[in-house]
Amino acid sequence: MDFRISPDIEDFRVRIAKMVEEKILPLEADPASYDGHGNIRLGLLDELRAEARARGLWCLQLKKETGGAGLGKVGMAVCYEAMNRSIFGPAVFNSAAPDDGNMMVLEQLGTPAQRERWLKPIVEGKVRSAFAMTEPHPGGGSDPSMIRTRAEKKGKSYLITGRKWFITGAEEASHFILMARTSDDPRNGLTAFLYHRDQPGWRIVRRIGIMGPEEHGGHCELEFDGLEVPEENILGGVGRGLKVTQTRLGPARLTHCMRWLGLSKRAVEIAQDYAARREGFGQRLADRESIQLMLGGLAMKIEIGRLLVMKAAWELDRGGFARKEVSMAKIHVANLLHEAADIAIQINGARGYSTDTVLEWIYRYARQARLVDGADEVHRMVLNRILTEEGFGFWIWPVDGEEKPPSV
Repeated sequence: MDFRISPDIEDFRVRIAKMVEEKILPLEADPASYDGHGNIRLGLLDELRAEARARGLWCLQLKKETGGAGLGKVGMAVCYEAMNRSIFGPAVFNSAAPDDGNMMVLEQLGTPAQRERWLKPIVEGKVRSAFAMTEPHPGGGSDPSMIRTRAEKKGKSYLITGRKWFITGAEEASHFILMARTSDDPRNGLTAFLYHRDQPGWRIVRRIGIMGPEEHGGHCELEFDGLEVPEENILGGVGRGLKVTQTRLGPARLTHCMRWLGLSKRAVEIAQDYAARREGFGQRLADRESIQLMLGGLAMKIEIGRLLVMKAAWELDRGGFARKEVSMAKIHVANLLHEAADIAIQINGARGYSTDTVLEWIYRYARQARLVDGADEVHRMVLNRILTEEGFGFWIWPVDGEEKPPSV
């Protein structure tokens, strides 16, 4: 297998790394850089976004005709990892969730009119977006078949009633993709609707407080009591909502992993730097075997995560669904991020637990990784189901010229 990347991808990686080093990392140490929810304040973010656009590093994940650079998933894996060396990085390059996934699904499934109205303003950085799927019990979470929010047809529109929660970015979003039930068909009962925040018939009930730092717009609970959406704002077709969720969430899970690898490497970087300088009992921490075992183990696990992510990215680029590859990457990298932050804090001692470094930020953020876009246990169930279906074919290598591996 050839793991070499193209010169174009390497050029993007180098230029991203340079901007992160020079323009973004220094801001993390200044309390004035943060908003009240632990993320980069919006005015400063707008300045950095203008810089990213001027450097040709904006929306690299989208097609050139959409306003991006046409990077495939393999290129995104390389670049997203470099972006998230800084906790502020993905938002600067317009590659942060939820806009990242929303832009890609709108690009792939939206009609020309929908792309003009709903996608273009996000690409231009004029608005932010949200994906409204998750519901309180007994509604849908990881299992979209449990979604209870309903859309009733009325003439050429649909009236939507129901409730959603933990909707990332909702408080700052203008454009929403909303999943609602249009029938009780288990496979074709869901439909994706596009709506604007200024439309009547819905409200933000509350911004839900969470353990860690928050994305812009937080994680909100929403109520719908008659939101009217015209037929032309249906994304992907009536009853095709499950396809929309699969199209969006599969790659989105993987882009999370790409970014989390960058944060994991940053945690190791901070730990290495401190261990090289800190002495105790006549010896540098870096010279202690226990510290070397910690850092060496993390280096190996990060590389395993990179290989899992790259294999999944390669499979998506060649037209596959990469269900098992994405699930394996999601489980491994989510747990890796938590472990990397935890070990780095341990090596830094009280300094790591303080706000003198971004380690405590990463640690609080990391705990959500094992929950978002499917809990660890859900992905293990997915892997077991695929293993049961494929048997030893689960581990078969793809063969040139064959669309899928041979059965055994």
